[in-house]
Amino acid sequence: MLKVKDIVIHYNKVQAVKGVSLDVADGAIIALIGANGAGKSSVLRAISGMIRPTSGEIWYGEDRIDGLGTEKIVMKGIAHAPEGRMLFPYMTVLDTLRVGAYALKDRNEISKNLDMVYHHFVRLKERKNQLAGTLSGGEQQMLTIGRALMSSPKILLLDEPSLGLSPLLTQEIAKIIKEINAERGVTILLVEQNSRMALGLANFAYILEVGEVALQGDAKQLLNDDRVKEHYLGMK
Repeated sequence: MLKVKDIVIHYNKVQAVKGVSLDVADGAIIALIGANGAGKSSVLRAISGMIRPTSGEIWYGEDRIDGLGTEKIVMKGIAHAPEGRMLFPYMTVLDTLRVGAYALKDRNEISKNLDMVYHHFVRLKERKNQLAGTLSGGEQQMLTIGRALMSSPKILLLDEPSLGLSPLLTQEIAKIIKEINAERGVTILLVEQNSRMALGLANFAYILEVGEVALQGDAKQLLNDDRVKEHYLGMK
């Protein structure tokens, strides 16, 4: 469904990603884990068109997308819930969700998507007229994911959805990610510092170290890998 082929990413003269390749199968949850600065978020930004790779290719089905702008990539069916949430603080929850559907023309589809978001995130419905900037951190994270879902994505890129959340809210977000994948058939590429959560949710995982893929494989098998336990799960 999505193929990333040997992408290299620079920020000015600093090389952040050094030839990463990924395969994202239709209907899967793929985890991308690693330490801070490993290049995980940069890979998601390249896929969604926020930055352009220095070299390499990104394919979505039969279409090469690494030269496209973000709007065209969203219209093809790839949505990005970025790290840091990037919400407009003085926009209401409802208006924020409507912004996520800007590429859709069918009002019935927009209405169905809104109902779907409210189904998964009941608190957003309760706070639909509240300003985004006044929400709690967990509610803002829900709104970020909900905004991305409003575009009817086939692939959802999630960047650190549990960052800064309590263990209870982290569990809730993990449950919702699983539901979105299982009930809606949305393919998910998940970047997550909580390696245990990510590997527990995913079918397949890639582990990045200093801009390169260091390990890859079945996520449940990686959970039991001694190197992964020591370096990413805090177990000796």
